[in-house]
Amino acid sequence: MADVVIGPLELAARVDEALAVQALAFGLSEEEIEVRRYIVLRHLLSPGARALGATTETGRLVGFVYGMPNDRTHWWSTVVEPYLRASGTDDWLDDSFVITELHVHPDFQGRGIGRSLITSLTDDADQPRSILSAIDVESPARALYRSLGYTDLARQVLFPSAPSPYAVMGAPLPLRRGN
Repeated sequence: MADVVIGPLELAARVDEALAVQALAFGLSEEEIEVRRYIVLRHLLSPGARALGATTETGRLVGFVYGMPNDRTHWWSTVVEPYLRASGTDDWLDDSFVITELHVHPDFQGRGIGRSLITSLTDDADQPRSILSAIDVESPARALYRSLGYTDLARQVLFPSAPSPYAVMGAPLPLRRGN
């Protein structure tokens, strides 16, 4: 990771670069990118929203993370709440910092960039725990989250228009640093 620097990111100003990384990492279509641009810019208006980026020495954005204190009135919370209630874990929606997006360019994955982004962002959270959602399959992302201390709170969560079910995961803060 010596060639990549983690630091504050003016995500609104670099939203197109961030979405290009997300499109490669997550396989988004042009239509999905347009929808997500609006969502990201709206999220950044939420109180406490923060973003970090991973940039190369030349300033190229190769990864980003953003999140905010959770609010039960946000769309994401309203979708996941019934699943969390069914598993007896809906209290996780209170006093939590939600990781909204975390993506690393495929050419830069496996270098600890994602780990550094998420731990650096949550280190500054005022909340005692963090929540996120990830596609409900075994993947390097889910393995990373587990290594940081995240556990499944609900599985097979269906988001409108999402082709695959998700898992909602939660972890106490600070996150574990081990590999």
